[in-house]
Amino acid sequence: MNFKLNSSGLTFSQYVPKVKTPFERLFEIFKELITHTSGDFDEAIHWMRELNKEYKFADDSYTIDDFIEDLLKKSYIQTPDGGTVDGPGVTLTPKTEKLLRQHALKQIFGRLKKRTSGNHATKRTGPGGDPTGEFRAYQFGDSVEKIAMTESIRNAQIRTAATAFNLSKEDLVVNESVYNTQMSTVLMIDISHSMILYGEDRITPAKKVAMALAEFIKTQHPKDSLDILVFGNDAWTIKLKDIPYLKVGPYHTNTVAGLSLAMDLLRRRKNSNKQIFMITDGKPSCLKNADGTYYKNSNGLDHLIVDKCYNMAHQAKRLNIAITTFMIAQDPYLRQFIQKFSEACEGHAIYTGLDGLGDKIFRGYEQNKKKR
Repeated sequence: MNFKLNSSGLTFSQYVPKVKTPFERLFEIFKELITHTSGDFDEAIHWMRELNKEYKFADDSYTIDDFIEDLLKKSYIQTPDGGTVDGPGVTLTPKTEKLLRQHALKQIFGRLKKRTSGNHATKRTGPGGDPTGEFRAYQFGDSVEKIAMTESIRNAQIRTAATAFNLSKEDLVVNESVYNTQMSTVLMIDISHSMILYGEDRITPAKKVAMALAEFIKTQHPKDSLDILVFGNDAWTIKLKDIPYLKVGPYHTNTVAGLSLAMDLLRRRKNSNKQIFMITDGKPSCLKNADGTYYKNSNGLDHLIVDKCYNMAHQAKRLNIAITTFMIAQDPYLRQFIQKFSEACEGHAIYTGLDGLGDKIFRGYEQNKKKR
């Protein structure tokens, strides 16, 4: 049942669910496949054709070729020099890259409404921020919009019960609120080869989390900052538009390089609240030497590498940077290392499967509240 309000009151009508067009149905599948193939259009379409043989989501009335033509017409893909979609070099447009972020956000966090300011509550109360449901006496400088008129008038009525009604400053109360603080976040994504070992694709969920978190911050906390970096043998930042194309490389895991870069990025941010989210399978196996060569050891936990990680944890603690590690491997000796690492930086370790990764990062972002 649908209803709408008009001048004559409420009007009710039969609810008719929206029916997806053939393009919309195939586009949902395409968004999933293009994320899994790291933006490789030809590979994504190949998988669509293979899956269609079994699931028949396209037919003669609307073929996959029709879908590809519509992608081009609707500016979701582009061809080099205005060529045809049959040739090489078909790429995604910025419009599609944004839709992929929105798609990931919807999948992981659900539908979220935009807010205009930071929303990380502190324990202090004051004139700015979100209402707590409590009231306090009006103070000089309080915004007029914050005055609770119903409560203020009631106070005046009680005070002037037997006399003429008169609203004075003493009657005024305002809605109590909490300060909204801003947060600077660095998201670290492990792209070492172990992120796709043993037949488990760990990098695709990590990419979805990065896209969703970026879109979430842009819509919910536009004054917050988010930097995204990846770490393998080395560490480097990536741009928002690069996330769908992220791939695992033939790398070891230089956790120290990732943490060092993350802290350098956060030092430049003026926000007092700073945090690092690290998605990893937990095993550091590489360091970069002063001469540019690499020290690597994939056998167990190397004490030299591990001690360097602990040093970085202590440094983060001194800088008041919170580190939350999202551990997506379950090896007991790695859990032990991550636990000790988290204790060293007074951070948090969250052991999670891939399915729960996004939800846990969302909750961690919202709950990581500090005094300013």
